[in-house]
Amino acid sequence: MTVTAAVPTSSQSRTPRQVWHRVRGLLLAVLVLVVAGVALAAARSGGQHGRLDPRSADPHGSRAVAELLRDRGVSVDLVTTLDEAAGATGSDTTLLVAGPNMLTAHQQRRLHAVTAGSAGRTVLVAPGGPSVARLAPGVRQEAHGPVTARPPRCELPAARAAGTTDLGGIHYGTDAPEATACYPDADSASLLVLPGQEAGDTVLAGSPDFLYNDRLDQQGNASLGLQLLGSRPHLVWYLPSLDDPSAAAGSTDSRDNSSDSGGEGESGFIELIPSGWLWGTLQLALAAVLAAIWRGRRLGPLVTERLPVAIRASESAEGRARLYRKADARDRAADALRSATRARLSPLLGVPLRDADSPAVLLPAVAARISLRGSDLATLLFGPAPADDAALVHLTDQLDALEREVRTS
Repeated sequence: MTVTAAVPTSSQSRTPRQVWHRVRGLLLAVLVLVVAGVALAAARSGGQHGRLDPRSADPHGSRAVAELLRDRGVSVDLVTTLDEAAGATGSDTTLLVAGPNMLTAHQQRRLHAVTAGSAGRTVLVAPGGPSVARLAPGVRQEAHGPVTARPPRCELPAARAAGTTDLGGIHYGTDAPEATACYPDADSASLLVLPGQEAGDTVLAGSPDFLYNDRLDQQGNASLGLQLLGSRPHLVWYLPSLDDPSAAAGSTDSRDNSSDSGGEGESGFIELIPSGWLWGTLQLALAAVLAAIWRGRRLGPLVTERLPVAIRASESAEGRARLYRKADARDRAADALRSATRARLSPLLGVPLRDADSPAVLLPAVAARISLRGSDLATLLFGPAPADDAALVHLTDQLDALEREVRTS
């Protein structure tokens, strides 16, 4: 009867079961992250859909105030591009900019240039950071506070008639003596009115909450919203969009003129991405780093272990030689050959093994046994790396000949 021996599995290959056990933890973590991201996006998108949109009946939409304005005879037109908003400005028009921070620097400067001479009213909802300086020169962002019921504490007729209103968010300050600051917190205001040319003015509201559907019936929110947006017979509701051609054109113009303007007008791709996508990308990057740390192996000391199969010494030497040749590591190969030759010669010459790599000790001992010149002997045992493979083979032959001569002398 013939018995067939089982061939052991190589340590380099793994069965599908082993691969599954190795990666299932990582796949489970990725699945949990995807499910959590989808759930978080769905939860947050429910209340943010149609934010400040006059067509939206969602809690954060503004359909209620738009319908009340229409009932009072004010026409409400929704626009999504800067060209439409700029073309609709006039002395009988109120321009509401629902997302001024979404505009590029070029768009913001162009919008200010158009509205500054229109003699109409411009209402900016929660502009912050650099947007304030471009849309309302002379105004600065002071602080950021919670949205709460605040008394007006100013002489603006619309604010005094509305009384306590849900305001807060971004607070503004200005040195303009003709500005009217309402709903203050310390020395800064969450509603600022700047008079412009003729009867025109610019209104900065620190938060949009008083225009939301779910807050319109609270405090004096409805009164303030109707008076700020209904002072003219025509209301243009500007919702900036990412597909506005003026955004791309402004980005190109700012890059072309960046050297002349000191880079102030430069607007890149990052500025055109909504903040939610940036936060999502940051969360995914953080999750990837944590997964890499979790799955990464810490480096430690080398551990010797028995090979799963027996390997002959000749096979091991041949495999290492192939690696040296593949890497063109003639210097390492020559060092290994010379070191092994010195280690074998030292006991034959009565030299301690610890001094086998010392030219001052080993070379005189070898020279005393053979007739080779000292300079040639030093080059052979401690010389430079061979220039090519032929020189490496020649070095090997010379080392073998030297060892045979020492043994027979």
